[in-house]
Amino acid sequence: MKTEVRFLLAIVAMLVVLVGTNLLFPPVKPPPGVIPDSATVAAQLDSAAAQATDSTRRRATGNQPAAVLGDSADLAVAAAPVEEKAVVVETPLYRFTFSNIGARLLSADMLRFEKLNNDTRDGVVDLVPEGAGGYLGHKLLVGRDTLDLTKVPFQVEPADGLQLSEGSAPQTLTFTYALGNGRLGVELSYEFSPDQYAVHVHGRVTGVDRPVMITDLGEGLAFAETDSAGEARSMAYVVNHVQNGIHATSLRRGKPGVEGGPYLWVAFKSKFFVMAMLAGQGDAEPQESDYLGGLLVSPGTLPDRAEVAVTQTVHSDGTFGYRLFMGPQEYARLSSLGEDMQEVNPYGWRFIRPVVRPLVSVITSILVFLHGQLRISYGWVLVIFGVLMRVVLWPLNQKAMRAQLKNMAVQPLLQEIQKKYKDNPERLQKEMLRLHKEHGFNPMAGCLPMMLPYPVLIALFFVFQNSIQLRGVPFLWLTDLSAPDPIYILPIFMAVSMFLMQLVTMKSLPQQQSGQMKMMMYFMPIMMLFIFFRLASGLNLYYATANIATIPQQIWIAKERKKVQVKTPPKG
Repeated sequence: MKTEVRFLLAIVAMLVVLVGTNLLFPPVKPPPGVIPDSATVAAQLDSAAAQATDSTRRRATGNQPAAVLGDSADLAVAAAPVEEKAVVVETPLYRFTFSNIGARLLSADMLRFEKLNNDTRDGVVDLVPEGAGGYLGHKLLVGRDTLDLTKVPFQVEPADGLQLSEGSAPQTLTFTYALGNGRLGVELSYEFSPDQYAVHVHGRVTGVDRPVMITDLGEGLAFAETDSAGEARSMAYVVNHVQNGIHATSLRRGKPGVEGGPYLWVAFKSKFFVMAMLAGQGDAEPQESDYLGGLLVSPGTLPDRAEVAVTQTVHSDGTFGYRLFMGPQEYARLSSLGEDMQEVNPYGWRFIRPVVRPLVSVITSILVFLHGQLRISYGWVLVIFGVLMRVVLWPLNQKAMRAQLKNMAVQPLLQEIQKKYKDNPERLQKEMLRLHKEHGFNPMAGCLPMMLPYPVLIALFFVFQNSIQLRGVPFLWLTDLSAPDPIYILPIFMAVSMFLMQLVTMKSLPQQQSGQMKMMMYFMPIMMLFIFFRLASGLNLYYATANIATIPQQIWIAKERKKVQVKTPPKG
């Protein structure tokens, strides 16, 4: 069962308990723009797909200039093999390792994030999977020929890479390649900043007319989390189509073929990280000529992976460019990129995002603030947050309690009316309206205020699902608050706390109602244990803490409820 479905069942079950318990006293209802030519892009994509799958037919084009160009590149590589060298770019945030052969990205180490899984490679998170062969290789589509640049030797400037320190100015790493006969020149420049994960890529192609650049985005991101099964479900490639908006496709379900653009961005995502190629340069909105053309999807070399390549039309002056983002899914950083990049891994289901998104932002800010100001671990922050939530919501709980007590006091009159006019529905309705008017009887008044904590619980679920700040944070025996409790202590503790809450409530009810409540008291904790045992341990910690903090309130409410049971309702 998917984690999201399991959590949705939990929320439904809790609401059933909340509403059902409240209705027990009494169980009565109240009265009733301009877009590039997609056909041209599709034709280019079809041509690229055909060339990529049939190299023999590609070379059978005779003396066409494009075919000669491709043969010249292959001959140059064979005649003058070059030793492969690693070129490293390191900033305070990441360390990228490129190859001089094909200007390919061999690794992308996130220096501030440790690997959490049992992968053979220890240390920091590397977004490029082992055995992938390098990402960001380029191909040129010229007429009917595809020139593979991933195998040619590039000149690199500076040859020993870049080292950027905090506060330093942006620096550029440049790859250049030219055929010996001077017929083709390719230049790729990567501009790095020490405080940003976004990289500005500029390119220039000379010697050919109207080429299409194909950038190999790769086969998705590497596994790095403790929960590999959950991480596998989150692996996908996501696109933002100019007309059709954002759409995600699981890497396990990607079908080989051509997907026509134009796109504002194309990205790979995992649970906490993202690799994206965005149209345009700088902070300005991309122009039509900057849009990414489309996708070439093919089977990957890694298990259960699809390989994705992105096409882009080269401008008439031979230039092209895009932005590259490889880093954590930090909401603020992704938002700063524009074009709804923060929606690459959205919070929640579409129908609740307008409510959940602002709540997630507020809750995350509070947790980060408490962590920074109090200088304590996020585990203790969650304990404090759970208690504070119950303190803040106590006035609402009091209001709900008063409504419940009023309903209980009206119960004898209600039963008398129901018995007296059971054969006269019209008179029964009038008497119930009178009862409501005289005594303020409203069975839902005690329910609605108590439902307010549940949006917070839903928002916290997505905080732990997506927030990089809580990834890998240990607490007591827990190694990761964003992952399930490995020995299930917290889910059991949460279920016990729910049982205690219901036990206190049951003991304050009349004997007839307590009998009805007894089934819920035993059944619901078991059901919640089954649902919550695979959810994030931080979520279990918050919910269990909130339950325990609620028990003193429940005891006080229970005492007040017993007092009301011997009273008659006030008149008027």
